[in-house]
Formats: sequence, structure tokens, C-alpha cells
Amino acid sequence: MGCIMHALRGYSKMGLFGGGKPDHPLADPKEAKRLLDALPANDPVKALDELMHWMESVTAAEGFKPELRIQLLLMLDDAAQLRVRKLSNDYFGDARPSRFQENRLWTALHGYWKQAGYAYARAVDQFVQGQKGADAAKAQLPLLLVRTLRSFAQQVKWMHMRYGPIDLASWGVFNSVYAFAEMRQLAQAKTTAYAGVSGDSTPQLEFLKGAMFSVSAPDGLLPLEVELAERLIGAYALHFVLGTAPAPAFVFWTDLAQAMTPARASRARQAGPGLRCFGAGAALAEIHELSERLMVGGQLPPELKLGAGHEPQAVQEVARHLHQYWSPQAPERKTQRHAVKSRLSVTYGYDGVVGVLGGADSLDFDNQKSESWIVENVSAGGFGAVVPQLKGDWLRVGALLALQPEGGSNWVLGVVRRVNKTANQQARVGIETLSKTPVLSNFAVSGVATVSEQGVLLKNGEAAEARIVLKPGVFAPAQNLEMARGERHHVYIPQAVAERGEDYEIARFREMVRES
Repeated sequence: MGCIMHALRGYSKMGLFGGGKPDHPLADPKEAKRLLDALPANDPVKALDELMHWMESVTAAEGFKPELRIQLLLMLDDAAQLRVRKLSNDYFGDARPSRFQENRLWTALHGYWKQAGYAYARAVDQFVQGQKGADAAKAQLPLLLVRTLRSFAQQVKWMHMRYGPIDLASWGVFNSVYAFAEMRQLAQAKTTAYAGVSGDSTPQLEFLKGAMFSVSAPDGLLPLEVELAERLIGAYALHFVLGTAPAPAFVFWTDLAQAMTPARASRARQAGPGLRCFGAGAALAEIHELSERLMVGGQLPPELKLGAGHEPQAVQEVARHLHQYWSPQAPERKTQRHAVKSRLSVTYGYDGVVGVLGGADSLDFDNQKSESWIVENVSAGGFGAVVPQLKGDWLRVGALLALQPEGGSNWVLGVVRRVNKTANQQARVGIETLSKTPVLSNFAVSGVATVSEQGVLLKNGEAAEARIVLKPGVFAPAQNLEMARGERHHVYIPQAVAERGEDYEIARFREMVRES
């Protein structure tokens, strides 16, 4: 097993603990209680920031016996959990926060889990290094291991909320901590992770939940879907399977001796002490059954505790996604890709798309909504592109795009389906083509002579069904849209909203055409 301190070198530069008596405010129980009681009651962001400060300080201070140091870390983490839940609920609430508030919430949550993971991993390393007095705290070790692994898994999850980049050093510590749990024969030691949270956990369960989340293609999910995926993984985690050698049930693998992201087992792995193979096990059939049940309009099973406010349709989509990526057969591309290297002019958002389709000949690259990307591959269904310089934080799954290949004059309408940030200002994206000949149109609203709505018609040959990109709220189930084109009058009878984005909806209509 690789030493945790070795893994932590890529994560922090702080030294080992020293000796002597602790000169720290939290060493006094009365002072510790006073400081926790003084945390801001109405500002959970500030309270988390203070708790992170205390965690860092308890980790770095000299003189603490291992048992007391661990008790203080657990106490600080317990105090943080109510704030963490509050901020998570705000982040995924019905009322979407402003970009400023969203960034504030994300920074607090990601920062907290990163600090907690680091502090806990340093505490685990006291046992790895055989520090004097560590054996006196061995009763706390199962809980310590569970919280360490959960903190790192949460850190990775929140990194995926921004589509990365994922820090491999985090995986290095995650793997080393679990390897130590196995070495101490504590991988299946049961403990209650947090008071008030139903069900016991084990280090192995936390390891599998973190690993299965990573192989579930979170880079192709919206933030709320990432959260739902994690909750579904938690609900079915007891069915996951783990082994030390390849087998048909083990679709994925990792090496505990490496700082690596878990991967699909596309070929036979070379045996080694750190090799761990894993898969969904019986959860594959369970998640498929859930997806099928919800597809036909079923309700969420009462035993599936995902939290309040999740629509069955949203859960069904995520369950279908998980089943697709957990299956032994890797998801196949619908169309063949062809490698290319060319420039692509890009504008984004509903207003940006309408602007260029409304007659703009080219993009003004001083415009905030204008970017130049590099196409790496194309297919009948879309593009794979590199974003060499991100402008702002708008890029996310579901973003609406207008794209113009270098040297071309037409605009292609697309939507972002996958984002993987490779550095702070660089990313790789997968784009689905919605229409190669989008038409900006004005639609009259039937029965309301004075009202017209603008939208983008996604032409699809002579098909009787049409899709139209509209601003949110324009689509109404009982309200036709009409448009005259040449000698013909087109009536669009509403069917359903097929997809929603931050600033647009794509609605399906049945199209009827008559001569004017």
C-alpha cells in the first residue's frame, strides 16, 4: 500500500505533527463550546469558512494527542453538516441562484469538503505512520475512514458541478486511504457516518460510491442531475460488487497504488496488489427497473429516499443514464466520428443565437457571447471541440449554441451535451447538432391577434412534427402558433416541451400546412 503521506504531497505541503502540549483554543472544552456557539447563525457560508479555519488549525497545531485531534475534527465536521445541507438545498433550489450567489455557494461547499478531506486524511496518516498514542484512538478509526472517503468523494462531486478539472491528487489520497482500510481489515467495519443519517456505512461502501459516481459519466449531466445521480448511487450502493481480479461482473477497475480516476475495463488488467475491479452488480437490474417504471408514468418508490422536490421524469432520465453507463457494453456512438482540425465560431445563449440568425454575417469577437473554438472531430450527430480560452462561467451541459464552421456562411444550431474542463481556462466539449438549417421565425399566437412570438424553427425535411426553440414560458399546451411562408400557412399544434435549458425551451409541435 502506498503511504498516505506520499499521496498527500500532491495535495498539501504541510509537515507532520509535532509534540508537546497543545497551545490551541479548542483544547479547552469550554472554549471550544463557546467558539462553536458563536458561529454566525444566519450566515452558513461564513460559518463554514470559520469551521474550515478551525479544521486547518487543529490539523496543523502541535501537541494534540491523536485521540483528541480526531475528536475535535469530528466535532467540527458535525457542526458543519447542518450548514452544508442548507447551502446544498439553496444551490439546487427551485429558484435558481444568481451567478454570483451560485459561485459563492459552490466555493463554500467545495472548499469545505476539500478541507475536511485533507484534515481527515492527515489524521488517518497518524495510524499509518504509527504515531505515538495512535493506538489509543483505534476505536475511532472506522468512522474516521468513512468520513475521509466520503469527504473526498464529495469534493470530486462538487468539482463535477463545474465539470472539472478533476485533481488526480484527490484520487491518490482516496485510493491510499481505502488501501489502508483493507490492510487494517476495516474495509467492512460498520459505523454511523453522521448522527441523524439513517443506515450504517463502511469504508468499502464509501469507496464504491465514490468510484461508481466517477465512472457514471457525470460530465454529461446537468448539476441537478449530478446530485440526483449521487443520491441514486447511494440508494443502490449495497448492491455494488468489488474484487481483486477481473470477472464479467466487474465492468470497471482502479489501482489503489496510483493516483488515477477509476476507468472502464476495456481490456484485461495486469494483476497486482493494488488492482481493484468493481461493478454495479444487482444494482444494474434495479436501476433499469426503476427507469422502466418511471418511463410509463409511475411514481417514485417510497423506499427510494432522494429528498423532496425531485420530479419522476428527472429521476427517470438520470436512472436511464446510469443504466447506460453501468452496463457491461460501453455506450456506442450513433454515428462514426471523423478527425478534423478547424476553427469554429461560436455564440451562446438564446439571445446570442437569435442575434446571429437574425442577419449577423460574422461574430464580433469583442462580444462577450462570441468565442472561437477548435473542432477535433465531427459526425452526423455533432462535434467534438476544444475550448482554448474560456470566457466567463457560462459553459455547461445544456447550453444552446450557434456554430459557424471556418469559411462557412451558414449557422448550425447545437446544444452542449458533455463538458470536461482540462484546466482552469480550457475544456473539451461534446456538441449535439439540433439543426443544420435553423430558421429564425415570427409566430402569431392563435386567437391573440396582437401577440407574436419569436422562435427558431428546427427544420427536419417534410416530417409532420416540428421542433421550435422558444423563450421559457412561451409554450402553452392549448395555444397554436401560426406562420405564413410564401403561399402556405403553417399551423403548429403544441404537443410537449422536449427539453429545457437555462434560457430556452425546445417544444414539439404537430405541423399542419394549408394554402393561403
